Amino acid sequence: MHDQSAQGNDFFKCDFCLASWADDRPMVEGHRGSLICAHCLTAAYSLVVLHKKGLLVAPHITCTLCLTHHDTPHYAHAGTADAPGGAVACERCIKQSAAILAKDPESGWSKPVTPAL
Repeated sequence: MHDQSAQGNDFFKCDFCLASWADDRPMVEGHRGSLICAHCLTAAYSLVVLHKKGLLVAPHITCTLCLTHHDTPHYAHAGTADAPGGAVACERCIKQSAAILAKDPESGWSKPVTPAL
């Protein structure tokens, strides 16, 4: 997300945990400036991909990153999927974001290989 009231790195915030961008907190951008940080991506990947769990969201809820609805498990930070404006990430976007961030040598991030719940 882009925080219009902030400046510098605080302008860029993770849509899931609301943490600001930092050198030690790389992010992946989705549609319309949506962002997921490495910390939330690790949690999402572990929950949805490795544990095969996650939220099944109502048909009116769309993924924050791709802006479409998918009938697959989703990740939501702190269970806010049904809150107004609550961010959710679909399984497809979690996998795509993980592949993108893992390919970036400057991020220092790698896909989790063991479940870490």
